[in-house]
Amino acid sequence: MAAPAGLPAEAAGAECSEEALAAALADVPELARLLETDPYLKPYAPDFQRRYKRFNQTLTDIGENEGGIDRFSRGYESFGVHRCADGGLYCKEWAPGAEGVFLTGDFNDWNPFSYPYKKLDYGKWELYIPPKQNRSVLVPHGSKLKLVIRSKSGEILYRISPWAKYVTREGSNVNYDWIQWDPEYSYKFKHSKPKKPKGLRIYESHVGISSYEGKIASYKHFTCNVLPRIKDLGYNCIQLMAIMEHAYYASFGYQITSFFAASSRYGTPEELKELVDTAHSMGITVLLDVVHSHASKNSEDGLNMFDGTESCYFHYGPRGTHLLWDSRLFAYASWEVLRFLLSNIRWWLEEYGFDGFRFDGVTSMLYHHHGIGENFSGDYHEYFGLQVDEDALTYIMLANHLVHTLYPDSITIAEDVSGMPALCSPISQGGGGFDYRLAMAIPDKWIQLLKEYKDEDWNMGNIVYTLTNRRYLEKCIAYAESHDQALVGDKTLAFWLMDAEMYTNMSVLTPFTPVIDRGIQLHKMIRLITHALGGEGYLNFMGNEFGHPEWLDFPRKGNNESYHYARRQFHLTDDDLLRYKFLNNFDRDMNKLEERCGWLSAPQAHVSEKHEDNKIIAFERASLLFIFNFHPSKSYTDYRVGTTLPGKYKIVLDSDAAEYGGHKRLDHNTEFFSEPFEHNNCPCSLLVYIPNRVALILRNVDLPN
Repeated sequence: MAAPAGLPAEAAGAECSEEALAAALADVPELARLLETDPYLKPYAPDFQRRYKRFNQTLTDIGENEGGIDRFSRGYESFGVHRCADGGLYCKEWAPGAEGVFLTGDFNDWNPFSYPYKKLDYGKWELYIPPKQNRSVLVPHGSKLKLVIRSKSGEILYRISPWAKYVTREGSNVNYDWIQWDPEYSYKFKHSKPKKPKGLRIYESHVGISSYEGKIASYKHFTCNVLPRIKDLGYNCIQLMAIMEHAYYASFGYQITSFFAASSRYGTPEELKELVDTAHSMGITVLLDVVHSHASKNSEDGLNMFDGTESCYFHYGPRGTHLLWDSRLFAYASWEVLRFLLSNIRWWLEEYGFDGFRFDGVTSMLYHHHGIGENFSGDYHEYFGLQVDEDALTYIMLANHLVHTLYPDSITIAEDVSGMPALCSPISQGGGGFDYRLAMAIPDKWIQLLKEYKDEDWNMGNIVYTLTNRRYLEKCIAYAESHDQALVGDKTLAFWLMDAEMYTNMSVLTPFTPVIDRGIQLHKMIRLITHALGGEGYLNFMGNEFGHPEWLDFPRKGNNESYHYARRQFHLTDDDLLRYKFLNNFDRDMNKLEERCGWLSAPQAHVSEKHEDNKIIAFERASLLFIFNFHPSKSYTDYRVGTTLPGKYKIVLDSDAAEYGGHKRLDHNTEFFSEPFEHNNCPCSLLVYIPNRVALILRNVDLPN
């Protein structure tokens, strides 16, 4: 369960003298604003001061030693292998533990030692290979390459450059090959980046599973077949998972082997660029799921033991290994690791045109304990002190500074289960600099309710608390379910609601069964209340908008390498004879109404009612009146609902409508007039018919559209 992140936590025992507070306020430009927002953080002002000073000092050091973060983050322009203007090749690597470095490949018949690198200061190595006599390049596009590392113990190691831009695996080969990617004609972007959306509606996507066929789908397939669906559904942002190259497909993209290479299993780098460019042409923002929290333990085709030592890119000893993930952990204080990771951020923004990032595993980065065995009660002591990895936090601040300096419209999202205060506050306040954090407690709450309680026992106050419990002025991405809930071993919301009956009773030619009726109605209600009340952005995992049946399971030994569950069955929602279309229609219209009315960018909702016996939740946001009746059997005639706005109201979204698989119990021509009758601490109120298991949105038609 994610920790509560909205209410003040205990600060008992923490102290901060007036002198220390004054010093912190003097050093951190806008710390006063943060402390005004949350006075409970005052005892920790010295922590924010120290964090900000470390960030600022590192930025200053980069300026003095590298000419600024702009130049520092262009490491990919010199490291790796590059074609020069004269047709020669310039090659550069950082391998501080190596005794010798060589380049080999197709170009020299795999002679391991004929092209030695020259040793430079600070563990760097360089090599210049002149062109052929006809000025053509010696290592053409598509050639296979390897680095040969002679370790201090004399061992000869074959490695892929950490800066490799393309790697692929042939046939049944276990390891990836490094391919020199230098096409004669590279993709030219035709469309500009979209402006940052006011209300972020994210379609979390995985290219490989985007086909209904039992195979790995391609970038081309996603561009041609899935992007139009996303546009039609009203999402204005895509979050692409599993793009950074990962040798093990079933890792869902979270065990990265080549950080600068777009996964070749879906196609070429140029085809990924076309995907991003096409999304931009539709006005869709594209985010990359970036994994800088850890790296694969692979050595022959990963970063591990790159120069023959375990401490090249990672911490030495136990600190360098994540016990649960069995992966390597970056040494964020290392100068060259900072260069590598910041350059990686810039590479995806500039080479591929991504518009920002969802940072995976931020909790693991923030703490020396990596969140293992921690419950995160919300006590502020948990977020400060020796357990915080301030090297990693400094990197996070630098990464956010870089992203927002390069492209002010870029978006960064933190996947943090701990609820660290100020993670999504500006760096100038001493915060982490993220734009949003994932509201990870919300899907846990829905799964808990569906697993442990009958509808009639759902606690309305607890639902509202979970949906509104977020830190003031730190924006959240709300979601009812993401890829995490779809994975094998768990169930999607649709499967929790309807289970085996999804295989037999989803045809419109058969009568509603109680299970399917309940499932379809609650699926819509859960998603709408999460969308409207849960945050400043909304996320949906691909296919879940129409209640995708079954879980997600990648091919692996445990399932005989089957692709049966590693696919998305979009054809189900295209079939007019199946009820999946109703959920798809509702998801589309919910998004498009938000686009018109802008509740995600409006201030947090005013909740006027959370009635436990009636199972009614009512609130206002963006001048809309939202009413939810979660009661499994009771409908209410002339139910009084409070409102702050006088005037005439009409229904603009009704989950009970026929096009959404509802029972058509409401007349959309009905006009509702508020009266100056105080109700639930609202100055006005109106009378509404609310059928059971129905969500309604009423709009005040007297206000400007």
